Amino acid sequence: MKKILFLFCLTLSVSSCYDLDTQPFDRVSAGSFWKTEEHALQGLMGVYADMKQHDLFGLYNMLDNLTDIAVGYDPQGMGDIINGNFTDRTGIMVNRWRRGYDGIQRANNALRNLAGMDLPDASKKVFMGEARFLRGLYYFQMLNLFGGVPIYDETTDLNRDFNQLLLPRSSEAEVRAFIVADLTAAIADLPVSYPAAQLGRATKGAAYALRGRVYLYHKEWDKAIQDFEEIVYNKSNAYGYTLYNDYAGLFKLSGHNSSEMIFAIQNKGGVGFPYGMPFAHYLGTRSIFGSSWNNGMPTTTLADMYENRDGTPFDWNKHFPGYTTDNAVKRAAMMATQQSGRLVTVPDTAKLGEIYRNRDPRMTQTLVVPYAYQLGWNANAPRQMQLVLATGVNENFGQIRNNRGWYTYVWRKFVPEGNLNGELTDRAHTPFNFPLIRLGDVLLMLAEAYNETNQLDKAIVELNKVRARSSMPGLNSGGAALAVSTQEAMKQRIIHERAVELAGEGHRYFDLKRWGLLKAYTAGVIEKSIVGDNLLTRTFQDRHVIWPIPAQEIEVNPALTQNPGWQ
Repeated sequence: MKKILFLFCLTLSVSSCYDLDTQPFDRVSAGSFWKTEEHALQGLMGVYADMKQHDLFGLYNMLDNLTDIAVGYDPQGMGDIINGNFTDRTGIMVNRWRRGYDGIQRANNALRNLAGMDLPDASKKVFMGEARFLRGLYYFQMLNLFGGVPIYDETTDLNRDFNQLLLPRSSEAEVRAFIVADLTAAIADLPVSYPAAQLGRATKGAAYALRGRVYLYHKEWDKAIQDFEEIVYNKSNAYGYTLYNDYAGLFKLSGHNSSEMIFAIQNKGGVGFPYGMPFAHYLGTRSIFGSSWNNGMPTTTLADMYENRDGTPFDWNKHFPGYTTDNAVKRAAMMATQQSGRLVTVPDTAKLGEIYRNRDPRMTQTLVVPYAYQLGWNANAPRQMQLVLATGVNENFGQIRNNRGWYTYVWRKFVPEGNLNGELTDRAHTPFNFPLIRLGDVLLMLAEAYNETNQLDKAIVELNKVRARSSMPGLNSGGAALAVSTQEAMKQRIIHERAVELAGEGHRYFDLKRWGLLKAYTAGVIEKSIVGDNLLTRTFQDRHVIWPIPAQEIEVNPALTQNPGWQ
């Protein structure tokens, strides 16, 4: 892994010399580059490097803030979209469009140069397969955000055509077909695996999984099943994907290159080597390394989704009668009082601890719950911090301080502990790999495709694999709460399971969109704190399902048309 990370960073350092708003990414001297196999690999690392940009996949997990399972503020936390205060000139729209095409043009540049290189056929095929995989990934993101977009392929040369990018939008069907064609070519050319030193490069399995996702989003269930079965059941090759036995470890250093990871953004940290993603910065609180901002927070809705360990639905009223309807009951059950950091009164923390420990284990592996501890950073040293619900909390008292001052759950998933024994030196560069595709996600997508084709028994098998990893009882394994006998009941189970399994990974937004549930789950919803305070009200209009084409792009290219409702 050291080799590929070095190449990632080398390419990033070269490209960062340019003004990204005015200079095309492919203005590396063609006279001295794209000559050798090592050059080809370095050039491809530039295509991979774009994934880390905030407006591409660097803040992908913040898309959960636009759903029922997370909430945020400020541009990094999708605040403008949450409150409905965004237009076709809002920065996130403009930057997502530009970054998407930056990545696409890097892939195009690689493909164009690779085609003319004198390389061994086997190496050239792999390199071109990687570039097509990444171009397909970037176009898929653009399709999901903006609908149909102009298709520029490798015949577009920014050095020559920078002022002539004036194509009209292609239809959604045309863009999807282009993506499928790229991924189909990638499947043919990519290897099943790479040497250990090059973990992170796109593989045949990753291309199958991404193409399956494209089919799934378009409700092409049978095609999705074929692609997912290929890698789940090793139909043509020994892919070797398995669920990692430690769910929490998947999102830390211990498991971030495990056999569950099908395609993940590679990250690294350490002194003088900041090449990570901003998990500490935007998911961590003021009590985490770097005194961070928690621009994304789990909702109480997500917290209450986690079942009891026996698979029955959780209900606060069974523990505190009147809890769900009376804020006074909530405050009595949850709030402490303190003076100058000394707790004067505390709720029954033993009872709360028992309640939380008796839940789906993924809850406390994903969230920090009230009065639990998280290893933070204080006075330049690691320190155990407690999530205390009281006024005046402060990290200097050993307490978790929410930057917003809200009484919410906070993320444990992806948030570093202490300084990771020196691996974390910059809050903007947490060295945990970020999974864009992992086996747990694929199993749930396969279950969904089976269910939509009336193969209920097969759907249950795949979903139960995911539950079993976290020691949760399987569907139809006993008890009325676990019984599933209809397609609709199974669909609700899939909606639930994807929420709790994939929380904090960014997929919920596109899930709700493709299921037609985004409006129902968000429109007018008042997000509340753990003790019932109103935090914000979500604003949703039908036009929000597809983002507007940036106005500046239409001004430069009059052939572009605007999405419905944004004209």
